[in-house]
This record gives sequence, structure tokens and C-alpha cells, in this order.
Amino acid sequence: MDPKPESTDEPPADAPHRAGGRSGEPRRADVPDRAEPPRDGDDGDDGDGDGDGPHDGARPGGPPTGLSLFEPRGGEEPAGAAAGPEEPPARRRRTRRVLLWTLSVLLVLVLGTGGALFWAAEHYASSVPRIPDAFPTAPESAQPEPVPASGLNLLLVGLDARSDVPTTGSRATGPVWQQGAARSDTMMLLHLSDDRRSASLVSLARDTWVDVPGHGRAKLNAAYSWGGPALMTETVQNLTGIRIDHLAVVDWNGFRALTDAVGGVDITVPRTIEAVGGARAWEAGTHHMDGAQALLYVRERYGLPGGDLDRTKRQQNFLRALMLRIMDSGTLANPSRLGGLLQSVGEVVSVDDRLSNADLFQLAWSLRSLRADDVRFMNAPFGGFDTRDGQAVVLLDERPAAQLWEAMRNDRMPQYFQEHRAGDTLGTDVD
Repeated sequence: MDPKPESTDEPPADAPHRAGGRSGEPRRADVPDRAEPPRDGDDGDDGDGDGDGPHDGARPGGPPTGLSLFEPRGGEEPAGAAAGPEEPPARRRRTRRVLLWTLSVLLVLVLGTGGALFWAAEHYASSVPRIPDAFPTAPESAQPEPVPASGLNLLLVGLDARSDVPTTGSRATGPVWQQGAARSDTMMLLHLSDDRRSASLVSLARDTWVDVPGHGRAKLNAAYSWGGPALMTETVQNLTGIRIDHLAVVDWNGFRALTDAVGGVDITVPRTIEAVGGARAWEAGTHHMDGAQALLYVRERYGLPGGDLDRTKRQQNFLRALMLRIMDSGTLANPSRLGGLLQSVGEVVSVDDRLSNADLFQLAWSLRSLRADDVRFMNAPFGGFDTRDGQAVVLLDERPAAQLWEAMRNDRMPQYFQEHRAGDTLGTDVD
């Protein structure tokens, strides 16, 4: 074995030329002839100063050691390399083409999908008519203060137009409201939890005795007749202390059309109900109802033990059946079916003009994980029947009602139902 070479201040003659070094000394016989990859400042020479040595760390006559999309254009070589451009290998060109095609396809897919969803949101949500001036004009200081991150509160109003002419939705031939023309037949507060994992729907009896701003004490349904959606919203806000985020109005003809649009609903009548006056009889058992039959079912109150209170339970029972029909079809979890549902809803329902197309589509999409067991139905706490100013009215039980409104206002409805199991919640046994 050759003895270890002594240290010297001069670099070996066969090493690549480096800045500040010298070349031209005789080659040592005991040092293997090999090329090192060039470092910072290397000029690619092989040590003899003539500039014709290997470059890019390749062995003489061998291929380049790697491929890069950022190599010098047109196969240019670094300074000090042999003159003359070198064509990129076929493999390099093929790799670049594959990458470019892949990026192009991905871009088309992303833009196409996003554009399709945007188009669906705009197209289908645009079919839902908007109600202008649906909210109170009272100053903010006179309205309930919104509670951040406390869910969404919607007021659902059903009109008993008693006419074959629709008054809501895109098929309406008349305005949503004309002063004194019709009273609201159904008022429901729908609370959606902030995480959209639960929903609570509370019915307010139409004969509930309340203070109507500017009109004094009256039945709740008079508010719509006197002042339309804005006065109804203000009356409910004052009654409950809950800020209403959005409003939806539908007449019973709309409910009929919507029922037909989803193929009917299944409703179970627990006991045979005899015909009373103009009311029809119902046989005990499960009935598959079309729109016309469902309309008779929800409108009827004569012959029911609780009168108008049982009528609100029927309305809730119908809405629950309609909701089950929609959920079982997977509509809310399918963007294309969801668009079709919004189109059907738009034909019969009108909403406030604060609900944009994107908001409406996003609201419906956010409910895709909601299940029937996550939705609770109940009547507002009942305080008894009475007569006021010669009118038969319904009174609220004020203390339990205050607890209910507080829970809804602060997004604590699941806790409320756990603590008040004796409340007037909707069961499976509905006359």
C-alpha cells in the first residue's frame, strides 16, 4: 500500500480547477483518475485548463444525472461547457407533456365543477321568489339583540287563502299580502342549531292572545292581516325576545303542490275519526296522501279533542312526514337533487329578500346530515283557553314560555328538552 501523501499547500494536479487554486502540476500516479461533481465556482474543466472536461457531474460519454423542468432553455449548458446546444432527450419532453396535460385536465375539472355548483345555486335558488320589506322598521334598539353563534331562527307562516289561486311562490298571481285580505293560519318558529346537528320547530296557535304593535291586544294571526310579513315578524319578536333571521311564507295551496312534487307523504291516523259537520272521516291506519288529501288533513280542526291545538299538531305531523320523505330520498345530500327541490319549493314558497341565492343553497346543503330524530316538534306552552273582547283565545303559560324562548335564543334547545320532558312535544300518536 502506498504511503499516505504528505500534506501540501498545493491542490492535486488532477483535481478540478477551483477559484484561487493552481493547475498544471504533474499528475500523481497513485491517485485514481476520476472526476468530482463541480462545486460552487467550478468551471467544469477536467483540470488541464482546456475547458473540455465533463459537466453536470456526469461521467465522460454518459447521460445527464437527472431531469428538471427548470433546466436551461433549449438544452443550454452552463458556462465553461462545450459549445453547441444539445436537444433534450425524448424522455424529458414526454415527462413535460404529461405534466402539462395533467395540470390542464385538473384545472378544467376544478373550474368545471365549481362553475356547475355556482350555476346550480344561482339557477335553482333564483326560482324562489323574494319578499321585500319583510322585517320591522323599528330601530335596532327596539328589537331583540342578535346572539352571536347561536344558530338560525326562521319564522314560517302559512296562509289560509281558501282559494285555488296561489298567493306565494313563482306561480302566484297576486301579491303575498294585501291589507285585510287574509289572516295567517300557521305560525311556526324554526330554530336550527349553530352546528346544524339539531332543529326545533315550535308552533304558535293562531288564536294566541298577544300585543300587536300599533294595534293593542289581539289574536296573533291578526298581525299578518293588518301589517303583512313585517308586522307579523315584529309581533313574534316582541312576544319571544328572539331575533328572527329569515321568513318563509306559503299558502296551503303551496303545501298541496309541494306534497305532490315529492310523490305524496305517509301519515298514520292512530284512531278512526268520525265525520263531524263538513269534516271527513279518517280510518285508523297509515295513509299515503297526495296533496289534496294532505290539505284536508292539516286544515281540519272540528272533531279533534284539542281543537286548534290538535290542528297545529296535525300540521307538524304533516311537516314531519314531508321531511322524512325528502330525507329518505337522499335529496339534501345530492347537489343535483337539491337543486330540483329548491325549484319545487320556489314554485310554492316565498322568502325574505335578505336570503341570497348563495345563502339559500348553502342553508339547504348545511342540513344534509340532519336526521328525523334530530328534529323536535312542539307547541308553545299552553296556558288555557279564555274569552277576550268576545273572542275565544289561547293563552300562553308565561313562565315555561319564557324558559323556552331563552333556550332558543341561546341555542340550548337539546338541554331544554332534556329538562322539560313533560312539554307539549309531538309524539307518534297524533289524531
